[in-house]
Amino acid sequence: MFCPKNKEKFIFDFKKRKKLVQDEVKPVEIKPNSSVDDLIRRMGDTAFQGKNLSLAVDVWEDMLRDKKSLVFFGLAGAMVPAGMREVLVHLLKHRYIDCLVSTGANLFHDIHETLGWSHWKGSHMADDNELREAGVDRMYDVYAFEEEFNTTDEYIYNFAKSLDVRPYTTREFFSLMGKDLSKRKKKEGIVSAAYKYGVPIYSPAVADSSIGIALALMDGKDNFIFDLIGDVKETAHLASKAGTSGVIFVGGGTPKNFIQQSEVTASMMCKRSPGHKYALQITADSPHWGGLSGCTFEEAQSWGKIAKKSKRVTVNSDTTIALPLIVSALTERLARFKRKPPSMDLEGSWKVKKRLWD
Repeated sequence: MFCPKNKEKFIFDFKKRKKLVQDEVKPVEIKPNSSVDDLIRRMGDTAFQGKNLSLAVDVWEDMLRDKKSLVFFGLAGAMVPAGMREVLVHLLKHRYIDCLVSTGANLFHDIHETLGWSHWKGSHMADDNELREAGVDRMYDVYAFEEEFNTTDEYIYNFAKSLDVRPYTTREFFSLMGKDLSKRKKKEGIVSAAYKYGVPIYSPAVADSSIGIALALMDGKDNFIFDLIGDVKETAHLASKAGTSGVIFVGGGTPKNFIQQSEVTASMMCKRSPGHKYALQITADSPHWGGLSGCTFEEAQSWGKIAKKSKRVTVNSDTTIALPLIVSALTERLARFKRKPPSMDLEGSWKVKKRLWD
């Protein structure tokens, strides 16, 4: 700070400054008819979440251009009711993701729309007692009709009754359901597209959704059984067999931790476990509450979930804003790039070579 009474000159280490400061912030110029990718690239020369949005596209592109990489995608929140379903179908179709881990709720809403039902624009200011009387369920400013949800429940109930009586991993369950929905679909959905393009779906908290409610209505002394530990073993196998792995998280919760713990499980099975090399997350939460949704990738490094030398970025934003922009820019950038998906062979995933305590 300049002080006229102080005759001494400030002495700074300009060599250190040159090392620390290299690029200048460049104001975003509005260019009519520019592409989404062009805008996002120029936002990379700005700051805050605009810059992180640009970095997110870079990290995702690096994942896909890495020929050895397997990309995990964690889906939390009410993303399907909010209109993100087609974005996910696009990612599956173009194999921008290789393994999907989702809440049961998102998959239920996807099944709902695949069967031809809809979600409706609403208002978060509505009188919820009136909505209840009208048979309208609310998710912030999105509505759905109770009797249509019941029809989706009935489909899940009847589908599960058609299966053999044995434990199923959630991957098996949703693969079989995807096959069935492919014959019934009004429009391609997440579950049907995952089946079509060979992307496994895991839902470790599937009971915490209307899918769990529908399965609870099945008669008989025996309940429908999900082999959730089989899910843990399979995802650890996928992580350990991949040359490198990348993670993309929409929100947090169970999908985020389930994907991250695949590296920890693989390590305890004494398989390769360097940590995920690429990491991208979109979250509106903060890390200082201690919850997983806002947890930083740096914190995850303490667990060995994220590699020491990793390319990682967090975009603090509403997913309904950030995800369509990121995916649109990525799609433009990779228009001429044909990705060869990694092998998804799950043979041997049940075998534990050795345990740390053996």
